[in-house]
Order: sequence, then C-alpha cells, then structure tokens
Amino acid sequence: MSSKGGGTALTRRSYRLASDTDKPKATGIVNEKLLSDYLYHVFPSTKQGPALASLRKPLGFQDLGAHLERLLSEGEPAEDIRDQAVEGRLGPQPVVLDHTSGFEGLLFVDDDLLGVIGHSNFSSIRATTCVYKGKWAYEVLISSQGLMQIGWCTLNCRFNQEEGVGDTPDSYAYDGNRVRKWNVTTTNYGKSWAAGDIVSCLIDLDEGTITFCLNGQSLGTAFTNIKMGPGVAYFPAISLSFKESVAFNFGSRPLRYPVDGYVPLQNPPTADLMKAQKLLGYMKNVLSTAIDTQDERLVEKDSAAWRLHGEPTVLITLAHIFNHFAPLMCKVYLVEDVLMNFLLGILEGGGSVDEHPLIQQLLDLFWLLMEDYEVNECLKQLMMSLLRAYRFSPIIPDLGFQIHYLRLTTAILHHEKSRKYLLNNVLFDVLRSVVFFYIKTPLRVKEAGLEELIPTTWWPTHFDKEGKDEREPKDESADERLRRRAYERGCQRLKKRIEVVEELQVQILKLLLNNKDKTTGEASRYIFLNKFRKFLQENASNRGHPTALCPPEYMVCFLHRLITAVRASWDDSSRKSPSSVSSEEAYVPPQLFYNGKVDYFDLQRLGGLLSHLKKTLKDDLASKANIIIDPAEIQSASMDDLDEDEESGAAQRPFGAAAMGGALARPSWLSSPTLGRANRFLSTAAVSLMTPRRPPTQPEKVKVRTLAVEHRTEDDIEGSHGNDGLLLGRPPEEPEQPMADKSLLEIVDGIVMMYNLSVHQQLGKMVVVADDVHEYAVALKDTEEKIARCPARRADILDELQKSQKVFAEKLNHLSRRLAWINATIYSKEKMLDVYWLLCVCIRTIEHADSTGSLFAFAPEFYLNVAMNAYSALKNYFSPANSMEELPGYEETLTQLAAILAKHFADPRIVGTDIKDSLMQALASYVCYPQSLRAVERIPEEQRVAMMRNLLAPYEQRPWAQTNWILVRLWRGCGFGYRYTRLPHLLKTKPEDANLPSLQKPCPSLLLQRHMAELLSVDKDMAASFLNSVLNQLNWAFSEFIGMIQEIQQAAERPERNFVDTRQLKVCATCFDLSVSLLRVLEMTVTLVPEIFLDWTRPSAELLLRRLAQLLNQVLNRVTAEKNLFDRVVNLRLPGLESVDHYPILVAVTGILVRILVDGDRQGISRASSVLLSDPCFQLHSIQHLLGEGADSSGPPAAVAAIPAAPRPVVGSLVSAVAPVIPAAAANTGASERKHFSLHAYTDYISEEEKQKVELMLAFLTEESKEAAASTAPTSEEDLCPICYAHSISAIFKPCSHKSCKACINQHLMNNKDCFFCKATITGVEDYSKPAAC
Repeated sequence: MSSKGGGTALTRRSYRLASDTDKPKATGIVNEKLLSDYLYHVFPSTKQGPALASLRKPLGFQDLGAHLERLLSEGEPAEDIRDQAVEGRLGPQPVVLDHTSGFEGLLFVDDDLLGVIGHSNFSSIRATTCVYKGKWAYEVLISSQGLMQIGWCTLNCRFNQEEGVGDTPDSYAYDGNRVRKWNVTTTNYGKSWAAGDIVSCLIDLDEGTITFCLNGQSLGTAFTNIKMGPGVAYFPAISLSFKESVAFNFGSRPLRYPVDGYVPLQNPPTADLMKAQKLLGYMKNVLSTAIDTQDERLVEKDSAAWRLHGEPTVLITLAHIFNHFAPLMCKVYLVEDVLMNFLLGILEGGGSVDEHPLIQQLLDLFWLLMEDYEVNECLKQLMMSLLRAYRFSPIIPDLGFQIHYLRLTTAILHHEKSRKYLLNNVLFDVLRSVVFFYIKTPLRVKEAGLEELIPTTWWPTHFDKEGKDEREPKDESADERLRRRAYERGCQRLKKRIEVVEELQVQILKLLLNNKDKTTGEASRYIFLNKFRKFLQENASNRGHPTALCPPEYMVCFLHRLITAVRASWDDSSRKSPSSVSSEEAYVPPQLFYNGKVDYFDLQRLGGLLSHLKKTLKDDLASKANIIIDPAEIQSASMDDLDEDEESGAAQRPFGAAAMGGALARPSWLSSPTLGRANRFLSTAAVSLMTPRRPPTQPEKVKVRTLAVEHRTEDDIEGSHGNDGLLLGRPPEEPEQPMADKSLLEIVDGIVMMYNLSVHQQLGKMVVVADDVHEYAVALKDTEEKIARCPARRADILDELQKSQKVFAEKLNHLSRRLAWINATIYSKEKMLDVYWLLCVCIRTIEHADSTGSLFAFAPEFYLNVAMNAYSALKNYFSPANSMEELPGYEETLTQLAAILAKHFADPRIVGTDIKDSLMQALASYVCYPQSLRAVERIPEEQRVAMMRNLLAPYEQRPWAQTNWILVRLWRGCGFGYRYTRLPHLLKTKPEDANLPSLQKPCPSLLLQRHMAELLSVDKDMAASFLNSVLNQLNWAFSEFIGMIQEIQQAAERPERNFVDTRQLKVCATCFDLSVSLLRVLEMTVTLVPEIFLDWTRPSAELLLRRLAQLLNQVLNRVTAEKNLFDRVVNLRLPGLESVDHYPILVAVTGILVRILVDGDRQGISRASSVLLSDPCFQLHSIQHLLGEGADSSGPPAAVAAIPAAPRPVVGSLVSAVAPVIPAAAANTGASERKHFSLHAYTDYISEEEKQKVELMLAFLTEESKEAAASTAPTSEEDLCPICYAHSISAIFKPCSHKSCKACINQHLMNNKDCFFCKATITGVEDYSKPAAC
C-alpha cells in the first residue's frame, strides 16, 4: 500500500491481509459472516439501505480496499470542477504574503509567509491574491496592540515609510490602536483592539462596501461606494510600525469567525475535508463497536472505554482507515477542523484528563499505524492549532475556552512518546510554547464578562497623610463596607476560576519535568532542561533580533507556573530522602558557577569576565575545588578575547551550542541572523576524571573539557559512580548535605535568570493600573467635595462637575474590575509567596557562595540583582493588597538581605560598576524605612562596624553621592529643623501639593550613629581624610551650583526668547541637593564627634575647623546677600528647580553653627568663634538674615528689587524643546508678596528650643565681633600672610624659611610638598611669631 499524501515517494508500512488462498473461511477469531457484518457496520454505504442488507455481497479484508475507495469517492467533486478558477479572484493558491515584490520597508516574514513583524518606521505588505467581484473575507490575528492599519489596497497604491494602507486614494484600512478608519482622510470608527484579538476584513464588491469585525462582532460598514470596475482589484494589505506583529489567515485554516455570504480568499480543501470526516466517522464506528465471538454478534459500547488490545480484526480494519487518514492529517486545515475538534469532543464530558484514556489509545494508534514523518507533522500541526486557539480565544468569565484547549494539551503530553517528540522538536523550536502558560489580561472588561462576575465595584476612598489608601479605615461607612466586601467576594470568584487554568498549566509543566519516563530514551526532564537553557540564552542575548525575545508578560506567568512545578518535583524527591534539603531551604550550590557544567552565556560574573577569572583564580580552583582548568582552554579563551577586540570591541556576544565554533540554530519563531562564532571556553562543560575518585582518600583533581548543551547526558547532570554531576568541585566550606535531583538545581538557576531578564520589569509596569485607580479615586473624591461646596446659583459649574464625576466613576468601575484580574493573575498572595521564595533562594545562594572566599567572584551578577529587585517588588508592587509583614520568616529574611547589602556594597571581589551602584542604591533605600533599618541594626556588630567604616572611606576615587545619601538618611530626623516629610517652602508656595505623596518619614539610627562616632573618634587619620573629602566635595558641588544659576540668570535677563535645557536645570537642582546633603553630613559629624574640629591636640583639627568656617561663610554670603543671584533664580520658580530654596540649605548651615557655637564646651566655643570671626568672608548680617533681622526696612525687599522693572521674557521649563515664556511682571507680582526669609516663619519645623539657640548664637557673635573689632590692632601689610592676605603670618617653612599663616600652608601641604614660593621640598613647618621691636 503506497502513500497518497502529497505525492511523496515514501513507502508506507505494509500490512499483510488474509486472503482465501492462505486462510480458511473461518479465521479462528471471526468467521466470514461476522467479519462481513462488522465491516459493513464500520463502513456503511450511503446508497445501500438496511432493507438490502440480506442481498449484499459478503465483504472481507481482500475487498475492503476497493470498498473504501468507492465510499470515499462518493460525493467528491469532479476533477475539472475542483481545479476550475473561482470567478472574482485572481492569484495563486495557497494565498500568502507577497515577500518578493509586494512590500515596502523592512519586515520579518515567518516561514509560512503568513506572519509578519515590522522592523522599520512604517512597513507595508500585501497578499499574492486579489479580488474584483463577489464577497470575500480574511482574518488577522493581532499579536501586539500597537500602531497598524489593516485593510485592502489596489496594485496602483504606492506606500513609503510615512504613508501606508489607507493613506492613498485606493486603499482602505482600520486602525484599532487609534480607533479610526483611513482612506486618505480619517474618522473615528470601531473599538480599540488588544493583543489576542482577531480582526475580520470583509469586502463586498457587488455592493462596493468594506466592513470590519472584531472578535466576530461587526463594527459597522466602514466604507461605501469604493472604486470598482475594469482594472480594479483589491489585495489584502497591512501597514505596521516597528516591532508590531500579526498573523494572517486567508483560509489556510478554518476562519475563527466566518460570516454568512463571505468566503475566504483561499479555497478550503473541500474534497479532503469530506474524506477526513468520513474516515473519522469510520474510526468512531470502530471505537464504539465490539465483536462478541462467542455469540457471533456485534455489540455497541462506549467508545471512551475502547482499548488497543491487539485484536487482528480491529487492527487490520484501522490500518485500512489510516491508509487514507494519515496523509490527510499532515494538512493544517484538516488537523484543526477535524482532528482537534474530535479530540476536544472526547474531553467535553469534564472530569480530570486521566479519566479520558481514549486519547492515549488513539495516540498509540497514530504511532503504530502512521509513518513517523506523518505522526510528527500531525502532532506539530495539532500543537500549533491548540496554541493559536488558546492564545486567540475570547476571555469569558469561566475561562471555558482556555480550559478546554489546555485540557487537550495536557492529554496529548500525557502520552510519553508524543511528549518527547514534541519536547525535542516542537515546543521550544517551532512554537512559542510559553504562550500556554500565559493568561492574558482583558482590556475590554465588558466583553470579558467581568461585569457579571464582579457586579459591585469598589475603590479606596480614605487616604492617610502620606497619600496612601488605608487598608481598613476606621471611619468607613456601612455602605462602603458592604461594597468593599461584595467586591472582594467577586474578586475571590474570579481568582478561583483563574486558579483552574493555572492548575492545568502546572500539570503541563509537571509532565515536562518527568524524570521517570526512561523507557523510550532520555527522560523528559533532561530534554526540557536543555531546551529551557537555550530559551534563556535567546532571551539573555544582547545580539538577538527583537522578535526573538519572549514578551515579558509571558515570562511572568511562565515563571510562576515553573516555580510551582519545580517545588512540587523538589518536594517529591525530598520525601524519598528525608535528610536532603527541602524546597523551603532551596539554594543553588556555588560549584555550579565555576565547574563549567552550567552555561551562563555572556552574562557578567561578580569578578568580571569568566576568561579572566579562570586565569587569575586557577590556583584557588585547584586547591579549594580540586578542579584543573585545561591550559588549552585558557589559551583559547585568551585568543577569543583578542579576536573579539579586533572584530567588534563592542558588546559581549552570546555563544551557541557548538564547541566547534558553529552558529546556534534558532527556532523558526526566533529566526534571526546567526549569533556569530561561539566562545569555546564558555560552552557548557562536561567533566572527565583523570583517575577514579575514592571518597576515603584525598579527592583527585578533575580536568574540565567543553561540551555542547545538547550533548549532555543524564550522568553529566545527575552524576553517577563517584561523579558528582552538576555538583562537581564542592569547596570545603560547602556542607555535604544531599540535594534534590540535581537537574532541578539548574532549573531553579534558570528561574532566577528569568526573573532578572524581564519579569521584574513587567511587575513594575503592571502597577500602573493600581496607580490609575488611586489617581482617579483621589480625583473623584476631590470632585465630590467641590460639588458639595458649589453654590446653588452656579448651575453651570455644578453641571460640569457632575459630568466630571460621572466620567471618573465610569473609569473607576472599569479599572477596579481590571485591577481585580491583575491582582488575581499577577499580584495574588500565591504569586507574592513565589517571589518571596525566589528572594530566599538568592539570599541563601549568595551566602553559600560568599563562604567560598575568592571563588565568590564566579557567581553571576544576576543573583544579587534578583535579591535586590525581588525585595523591591515585594515592598512596592504587591502592597497594599498583600502585606510583606505577613510573609513567613519576614524579619529574618530582611536581616539576611541587610547583611548581604552591608557586606558586599564595598566588596573588593565585586568589580562591576553597575552592580556596585545597584548595591549602594539598595542599601540607601534600605536605611530609609523603619523596618528595613531595624534589620540593618540587627546584623552582627562586626558587620555593622565594617559597613560604617566603608561608608566613611574618603570620597575621592569612588562614587560618593550614594554613600553620602546613606549617611544623611541615618541622620535625618536628628538634625536642626530636619524632621520634615515635605519641603516646607513648597507647602508655603503650593499648598495644593499637600495632597501628594510625601517623602519617607525620618527614621534616624542612633546605633549606627554611635558606630560612626566611635570610628571617627578612634581613627584620627580616617577622620581627617573623610572630612577633607567631604569639604572638597562640598566646595565643588556648591561652586558648580553657583556657576549654573549664573547661566540661568543671564538667560533670563536677555530680552530675546531664551530657553534652558531641562537637563541643565536637573543638574543644577542635583548640585544644590548634594550641597545640602554634604552640609547635613558635616552637621552629623560635628554633633557626634565635635573634637575632630575643636580638639586642637588632634593634628588636623584646626585646619578642618578653618576650612569648615570658610565654606560656611561662603554659603551664607551667597544665599543671604540682598538682591543676590540666589534670590533671583529662586523667585523665577522654574519647573525642575522646586527644591532650590533658602530653607533647606540655611537650616543645614545653622545646625552646624549652633553645634559649635552654642552646644559645645567653653574652650570649643571660644576656638570656633575666633576661627569664624577671623575668616575674611565672615559677615554678621548673614547670621542676622536667619532670623529676618538683616533686611533693610527702608528699602524695598530684596526679592522685589531683584526683579527687573520692565516686563521681559524669562527662562521657562523645557518640555520637548519648547518652554512656556514667563513674563517678568508675573514673577514680580509673586515676589512683591514674598516675605524676607526668617526661621520664625517655619514654626511647624523649627522648635522653640532651636530658635532660642539661634538667638543666643546671634547675640554671642554680635558681642564677639564687637570685641574683636575693638581689640584688633591695625596690622601692617608686611605682617599679613602673602597667600591669603587675611591672617597674620604664623608659620615658617623649613628649610627655605618662607612664611605664611598656618591655615594656608596646612591646606597647601595636603596636596603638594613643594614650597608655595620657591618649589623647594618642605621638610617641616614651625610656629613663627614676630620678634618684639627694640
């Protein structure tokens, strides 16, 4: 029997049929009459009625072939009719996209020429077939919801990168992104589309109309009276922007939403469809008929109970059916329309998939009676159809469609041989199988049926002082409580339905993670593991083209299902070995990072490049892990480094499967240019033992050789006969505790990598819905309050307010239901526990890797990133729906993470600047919040002191701004006037900002302040270098700030229209903020350790005090001078410079002055006052300005005088290079009302005690300055320091005998040892006093 499928030359399996010559009439199992009755029952003729049954010719196997051929040919259209061209259509069959000449721009077209992805600004492509008469339809599956125009065009239409379908006279398009229709001009039309929707494009060339449907619902006639006549024919066409993607269905598959009267552009395979339906009917007859050989009769039975027992009669009958059925099952249309619907029908009865063994029996039949290539193609098309159906099915409240398709997918994957074929060749190579684990979010709540599921909506209406909604407000009304509880019940109903889908998805993954199915070759888990690793490589690659990346929304769902499945498999394995590590305590052992068994592609390690680490740490690997790096591998790594520098010098490249240097073959859905030459030394390694290892003796060294991922065996992963597999090279610090199946360790490692690649970013994106609910709730509450206050006589205002109220309420109804879906699928308690588990895995992994000493450098950077990001997600994204405090072991985990941040932010083993910055930022965020700050205080004292020592290292030669912020946050709440949660000056100028979320409440750490004081007090050298660096940075930051505001003021004073770059405004504000924070650190230091400045027995105390006084005076003079630059820029009130004001910087300076002039001992106060008053920049009116006493009452206020009299344009905010012009007159009006700065005006932020101290300080300095002026004898110019001309000469240099004041020479010697005058090397400095006159 030869195959009739597609004209192939492959011979089919032969089944030898019994005949009269070699078998008696009675077969021994079924006699001739019973066989004939059976075959006529299975293959009934439509022409022969039951009355003629007694007259029919006996039917045996020898006649069955001809009988079956005759049955299949009944009703089949004649050959000439089948091949006749359809009127009204021109072009080849099958219909595909014209990738040879019918396109404009750059596009990626799939292998089947039906899917397309835009890769330029606005690309266009049309189909190969056009229509000129009749009613036609095609469907477009929307894969991304961006800018696209879909419709019809003629051959004369010319498109470019700016104009596409619908932008020319003879083209017509629908755009669901902007909800418009296009034909040169545009008008509103239809509804917005979303990823997963199906657009039907209908053209009626008899009436001259074009209509579009969305998910089967007509959007109405879009165009009428379209151009028709001779020479006019319309092609399906699309224009789409960069990265947008769709898939067309011209009729190669059954239309999802067929419309009466319209036919698809591609002819359906009518004859084959009829044959397939007949053959399927015959197969059903076989399944539902049993032969009772004892009573010699046929028995009807339930087909669900059918089993393949090997009866010759049944098998030969089925072989005849499959002789015709198998070739048909290689065609996608028939697989989707016939086979998939048949298999779905088997599962319609409900119950678990295991209760429907018929599908397993049928798959056994497929593998038995079909050629391998036919089964392979059939299964591939079946899975593709299932995935399309799952992805593009509409969402209904019970998720019935999704559950239906997932149940069939699960049933197919239950079949071992089918599962392994699909894993090896389809699931990750041909399909984007991650889609099976995605539950899409409905953008249209009404169509998703959420109104029925959640009839009552609710949103928070009570907000605390920080602008956040309270979880259970005390003053909630009874009606609000009822609404909230009804809403929560609706959310629970939705969650339970979603959990059914999630459970099916987890079942699929559990099947793929099966490691016991070894009867037909390699277990499924190891196939999945290698495919999963390649999937991660594609997504981790920086050089893969954009279509290769798995969308992050798919990644989120895949990650959660994989965590659930892996933890279940892990615990199953742990139960068999009670002493092994449970999934609750899971971690990735450090040896995976350096033994070469796991492929980390080109991902950065903590210590730098892997090639560098292998060369520099090869001795440590040998001594600690008994691993020898092959010298040839190190050499090849070095050569690769050189080659890469020569070739690109750009980003690191991913490496592929081949240690031979071949390119990695990508799946068709990931089709892209080759990845480039593989990095040999980075390929996944296998281990060859130089000598067998004997546990009782010293372990032998093992030598690593490279091996491609797909060449790994189960022994390479799990290990056997003394081979530790993935755990090869256990360091002595690592406990010898049995782990779960080692393959699960690599999957856990991959899960951590997945989170780092895109999951965390997606979690942050989805929070925007909750933010929108909050914003609309605030706006609605504000509108309702305005309605309550609106006077009755202003009906016009009341009407507008009520319209706004209605809009806000409708939007909140929609968003609250959508938020319920997102909370159930992304931010549920279970998902939070998954992320928390991942955080704990990363923490334990980092701790174990840290214990290995220098080998810690091999750990990938992403473990630290995931630990920080997972904590951030738990704290910021899952609240307030779920509280982090409710997590098991929450405080202990916080402390462990705090210890990691405290230790590793200055770890010399970590070399990457990005990861160092991330650690520093994470630590800065950690000390902002009371709970996490308490966690830092709970870590061992030794680690706390080491952290503070690293924070107090000199600021030069390292990023210092973040360090300074950390110190400031430890002090905030203790400083002078430093207890505010919003900048006080903003509340005075913009009281409406009081409703906005505020800064975090101050939470100073007295414990860490004490550690800082002890370190600075004991280590004099460190204290001096730290404070010098702080003073240097303050000098730089404030000087930069002054320079920038000078440029801004100059721009504002020019008569022509001028703009300042927003980036410059941002940098200016940053310099101001840095200056304030540096001043606060100085305030903290002066308060905690005043002896650094005031105990002049310390070598650098006097110099530090003089430098401090000099900088404080400069800041005061610049900020408090009348009619000065600072005042003018502040009064401009430029967007971006809101934080720049007198209050933040003046109270910081005041805090330092009060501490050294009021709170100190008598000797310290005396020294501080003498240094401050002797500084030439000191001006008493700057101190008076703090209390508002320095203003000249006779003249105009400084703020008024600073504004030019004539109106002129000033600098505005730049948004997109255009800024509004602010007339000076407007600024003048605000300035005239502005009062002189005074601490008395900030009674909410400055305590009475603090004001009294400032008054004492002012009185003391006033008195001291009078005494100093009276007692200071005139000094001749010859006795003044020749460097500063401010102080008397008090030091003489050795050996050159040049002279200056002590302050100048001490400051000079900090950076240079040469004499200021003669350049001789200074060996010493001695005190100098002028000899008395004779």
